[in-house]
Amino acid sequence: MAKVYADLIMKGRKKLSDVPDNLKQEVIEILTEHGWVGDD
Repeated sequence: MAKVYADLIMKGRKKLSDVPDNLKQEVIEILTEHGWVGDD
């Protein structure tokens, strides 16, 4: 599920603030691995 959120964030369809707290750290790690830099 974290991968799904990460993909949606990278596509601009979701924001990090939309991610449930229990998945947030894993999503951040996935985004970091892909070199994503965002302001949210």
